[in-house]
Amino acid sequence: MKYAFKPIAPVTLPIVNSNENFPIRRIYCVGKNYADHIIEMGGNSKRNEPVFFTKSPQALIKNYSKIPYPRNTTNLHYEVELVVAIGPNGVFGYSVGLDMTRRNVQKIAKDKGGPWTRAKDFPNSAICSDITLINQVEIQNAEIKLFKNNKIVQKSNISKLIWSINEIMSYLENDMDLKPGDLIYTGTPAGVGPVLPGDTLLGQIDGLETINVKFI
Repeated sequence: MKYAFKPIAPVTLPIVNSNENFPIRRIYCVGKNYADHIIEMGGNSKRNEPVFFTKSPQALIKNYSKIPYPRNTTNLHYEVELVVAIGPNGVFGYSVGLDMTRRNVQKIAKDKGGPWTRAKDFPNSAICSDITLINQVEIQNAEIKLFKNNKIVQKSNISKLIWSINEIMSYLENDMDLKPGDLIYTGTPAGVGPVLPGDTLLGQIDGLETINVKFI
């Protein structure tokens, strides 16, 4: 096959204890999936339809990266999340992710009733640790934490997800086209806040590889 120009290289994530890599097809994200985060953002924590948005695979950035502070924002926020990796037989494994958000851009979009795309999908906005295989971890009651400059800023438990992993997958299978290679960022608990150049973020979920990045 001939191309008009060189195709973009595949985006992948390492797999823990393996020399194989996980190929990324799509990145789905769930908004408003912890009640305490909905409340801190001024919303109603009643269990309504789940909110979905997407990020480009090219927005993905791996562990231990030094990340340039993004353009067109003065209010970059962290959001630590459990990431579910989908394989040929359903859940393939799990990672710790950071859904970075240009909060000022998101506020403008919300005020105008517009989409969140520019606030959520920009270079280096989907940070993700290596994937731990599903048979190597028990995730249902795992603690999720984020440290900013060694100070804890987010803490919760995966059991507090409003929409469970199976429910999220069912929605995506019925409404979209969930397939092997997809990542699902499952939502963030309360405690989101700003990041500045020089800050480090360390995300933890019991049993998974931590995520550790610095902004420059």
